[in-house]
Amino acid sequence: MTPESITLHTVCGLEEIAGHAGRGVSHVLSLLDPGTPEPESFAGFPAHHRTTLRFHDCLAPGEGLVPPERADVAAILAFGSEARGGGHLLVHCHYGLSRSTAALLILFAQDAPEASAEALVARLHALREPAWPNARMIAFADTMLGRDNGLNAAVRRLHAHQLGVRPHLAKLLRDLGRGAEVDAALSAPA
Repeated sequence: MTPESITLHTVCGLEEIAGHAGRGVSHVLSLLDPGTPEPESFAGFPAHHRTTLRFHDCLAPGEGLVPPERADVAAILAFGSEARGGGHLLVHCHYGLSRSTAALLILFAQDAPEASAEALVARLHALREPAWPNARMIAFADTMLGRDNGLNAAVRRLHAHQLGVRPHLAKLLRDLGRGAEVDAALSAPA
């Protein structure tokens, strides 16, 4: 994904996809739960390059859960390297909050290796205010992109901000088995 080719970025959830059919989307990265059918909304889109990855929005394996793995992050990076000749990237997951925001942050970091992690997270947050990037995906990307824990730290601070704005998320995320993200956010330096 080069800055010259991708100039518009959209993050959304499944329910929002149809609303982007007429916006000139040239590239789509779909992050779906295993077993989830392909979104029918894409039938209304003009021709575009699309990659679909399937894993759950979780932090570790569990009963019936397929977590994102290093190979999934490598596939996201490969998608970014191959995204050429278009101008509008749409990244989606189920709600457009965690897997998709993590993927877009990964692509931003790949595209701008000189940019600070804080600036990249701020860009993502401005694009999708309720963003809660999946920490497991970010940890893999941080290592793979040689970011020396910078992405991890910046995402923890974003998570801490989100908990300040939406304190109810702590219980919800703990109930979903993502308490490690909550704990990391609560211990993040301001």
